[in-house]
Amino acid sequence: MARSGKKPTNKNGATVVDASGGAKAAGGTTGSAGEPAPRPASRTRRPRPERPVRARPESLRLRSMSASLTVSDIERALVFYGKGLGFYVAQRWETDGKLEGLTLRAGVCELNLAQDDWAKGRERTRGEGVRLWLETVQDLDAIAERAESFGAVITEWPADRSWGVRSFSLDDPDGYHLSFFHRLEG
Repeated sequence: MARSGKKPTNKNGATVVDASGGAKAAGGTTGSAGEPAPRPASRTRRPRPERPVRARPESLRLRSMSASLTVSDIERALVFYGKGLGFYVAQRWETDGKLEGLTLRAGVCELNLAQDDWAKGRERTRGEGVRLWLETVQDLDAIAERAESFGAVITEWPADRSWGVRSFSLDDPDGYHLSFFHRLEG
């Protein structure tokens, strides 16, 4: 194989050098005599399985979802959700030193709380027609007892349900309905 005296270079113009300090041939690694190393036998590739055709319009594929609740007393809600249920504060929104909103996290889930501005009246009902379902592998009895000690009204105590979960339900201090559950084995 005839070779020019020019050494191979990369896209930045630098000489390409093999591990022994010699310049690489343009076609790949060098053999013992400076010749290109033989290429390995080509492998037969298995055909890739065909991807299923997605329906049009395509169904929604979410990575996460969070809820936002308007509360009457955000400091009380912070104590309840933080100390009572075990969420931690991921973000705080304050105006002139006054807490107006929070993003709370538990595992990969987020819950946003916002201080009510009372534009719709101070006596409005919260939580009607909405229930948040929260899945955990933790001890539901312990969570229920802890939540009750921080002001939750337990509406259903932990029990195994006929649909294959153990669950309990509570109302938070603002009347929002939450149900905690874990799936039963077998």
